[in-house]
Parts: sequence; C-alpha cells; structure tokens
Amino acid sequence: MNRTILAATLVLAAAGSAHAETLYVRAGHLVDPEAGAVLGARLLRVEDGRVAAVLPDGPNAPSLPDGAKLVDWSAFTVLPGLIDCHVHLADTGQTSNVAEPLLHSAMEIAFIGARNARDTLMAGFTTVHDVGSFRAFADVELRDAINRGDVAGPRMQAVGAYVTVPGGGGEVTGFSPDVRVPDDMRAGVVTDAADARAKVNYLFQHGADSIKLIATGAVLATGTEAGQQELTEDEMRAAVEVAAARHSWVTAHAHGAGGIKSAIRAGVRAIEHASLIDDEGIALAKAKGVWLDMDIYNGDYIAEVGRREKWPENYLRKNDETTDAQRVGFRKAVKAGAKISFGTDAGVYPHGQNARQFAYMVRFGMTPMQAIQAATTSAAELMGWSKDVGALSPGHFADMVAVPGDPTADIAVLTRVAHVMKGGEVVR
Repeated sequence: MNRTILAATLVLAAAGSAHAETLYVRAGHLVDPEAGAVLGARLLRVEDGRVAAVLPDGPNAPSLPDGAKLVDWSAFTVLPGLIDCHVHLADTGQTSNVAEPLLHSAMEIAFIGARNARDTLMAGFTTVHDVGSFRAFADVELRDAINRGDVAGPRMQAVGAYVTVPGGGGEVTGFSPDVRVPDDMRAGVVTDAADARAKVNYLFQHGADSIKLIATGAVLATGTEAGQQELTEDEMRAAVEVAAARHSWVTAHAHGAGGIKSAIRAGVRAIEHASLIDDEGIALAKAKGVWLDMDIYNGDYIAEVGRREKWPENYLRKNDETTDAQRVGFRKAVKAGAKISFGTDAGVYPHGQNARQFAYMVRFGMTPMQAIQAATTSAAELMGWSKDVGALSPGHFADMVAVPGDPTADIAVLTRVAHVMKGGEVVR
C-alpha cells in the first residue's frame, strides 16, 4: 500500500478505532442530506465510532439497554458533520504584510495549525480538504498529528504544497527581489510538464493525498492577475495523469475563464474559486462532472477587513474585480445544475467562521437543503469519502453536529453550533 492510500485509510479509521463501545444519540430532528429531508425525532445507535442504526424516537422508541450511554440532543436538530473543501489550516492568517509567511518558523506554523484545526472542529466542520500552506508538508504533518490524536481537529486530506509557476499565484511574492525565499516554500514550483510530473510525484511520495494546481493568478498575491492563466494545459494534464496513476485526484485554483476551461480539459476533478467563469465554462464543468468549489463569502470579508487593515491596493482591486462576478457565476452554475461543493478559503478569514458562507449560498441561488448537501454528501463525493462521511446512515462515521433550530428554515443556525461529535466522541 503506498503512502497516499495509507494516509487516507488512517484518516478515516483513526476516530473509530478508539471507541470500542456502544452509545445512543437522541436527536430532536435529524437532517438527512441523502434523502434531502428533515426527519422527526430519531435515536442513533453508534458502535465503535460509526452509526449502526437510525431508529424512531418518541413513543415508538426501543428501550435502551441498562446502563446504556446516551447523548441527549433531543432539544436540537442534528445533521452530519460539515465538510469544507477549501481550507488552509497549517498557515498564518491573511494580513497586510506581503512578507507575513516569512515571519514564522516551521515550528510556529505547527502550533498555529493545531489552533486552527481545533477552531474548525469546534465550529462543526469534522472533515476538510486542506488545499495548501506555504511551508511544504505542514498540512501533511498536521493531518498526521490529528490522526495520532496529538491534537484535536477534523479529518483531513492534504496537498503538500502548491503546484505553481515561478512567481505565480502559489508563490510568496511582493518584496525585494534579492530576498531569498526558503526552499520549503518552493517545493511545488514547476517550469514545464516534465517538471510538473516530477514535483507531483515528490508530493505524493511525501504524503500528499491529492494535488492543488495554481492554474491562474491569485487575488491575494502581488505580481499576478486573477484572470491570467499561469500553468499550461499540458502541465496540468501531466499532474492529473500522475495523480490518476496513484488513484488520487487534482483540484485547480482558477479565477480566469480561460484557465478554468483549460484545467477542466486537463482532467481536474474540481475548480477552486471559479470567479470569472463564463457560460461555456459552466457548461463544460457540467458536461465533465467537474465540481465548482466557490468561496462566495470571502469577497465581503476581504473588502471590509482588507480596507480597514490597509491590505495591498492590488489585492483590494482584484477582489473588487472578482467578487460580484463570482456570485453571478455561482447563481448561473446552480441554475444550470453544475456540481457545487462547499469551500470557503478559510485562512483568508479566521478559521471557525466557515459556516458564514451558507447564507451566501442561499442568497445566490441555492435552497437551504442544497447548501447543506454541498457541505455534506456533495463534499464527501468530491473527496472520494462518501462511504465514510457526509451522511448519518448506517456505516458512516458518527460525525455529527447539533444546532438550535431548523437550518432548512433558517440557514444561519449553522453558525451557532451547540455540540459536535467526531467518530462517536463528543468534542463540544
């Protein structure tokens, strides 16, 4: 078994192996994203960290065994643990200083990542796709620390490093040209298709679960333009082929319409941001079954906090150029029936505030249930983990959250998570 497959197996098995017991969870209502319905009172039996049965509660509820362990969430609506497919746990938060990534040691990043992971878990996000940090493999090490039980955090897939062109949207840029960036911040820099193959293999060899390409320029990077394609289609296809050979997958950061379509043609599974996607790109994504992972909350945070904290003017300009366009594209993609997952770019804004995006998804075209499915069943499908996370039918991990109210009536209740369980263990 190669290291990538082993890591994925461990991340899914870690919680369950620690709970050789049976417990019951009483839910006042249960959100079933597989059926797209909110059910009445239910009693969930959990064995060894996984859901074993979903039973009726109330007058027809079965009697519990003597001494049975009961988690009583009958005053709450219970739903599967939430999934965010676009986070950056193992890194500093966004600031006005373009050199911020250079101000923190690898050891400090480890502690920052542990804090971010805990904040994310406490907010009800029990699974994440971590799509990169500037220090190579910081996300891999954090994933492994969570799996070992050293720190509290969500189940993770990690990408190891950004695959980007020299000086591109995945590089630390914006300071004097004679400043030398550490080698571990350039592990994914590629110059051609052959180099892309070599670097992607290197990332997998050192524990990456999946791959993140920087197909176009970035909003929050000096010297790049969001609409400009950076990686060539051949370079992206090379990365996809290496990932496929390792039974893995690739997502692409892509703002510009041309870069989005090039990445889709190259075979990526998902597009991050998709800010300037056009009608042709939406149609192509739908035809190819490619997921759109669009961070439509983020623009408001950048506009407000970035201006208050005086982030670089080119960041703010690019954010203004992409925010409204992205929301128009999101609404069109929803209407067209394209696949949409829940991804927020947490790390640009503080970790733990991920659920703020739900209201934006509803505002720009989704029903509340569609938004919930984007962060449960759909996100699990994108990550290839549908058998284990994203639902609470028998066989899935007992990852669940309890909220005070019905999120299909008021999606904002997802920002007020009262309780969190991961693998049968109540962590909040």
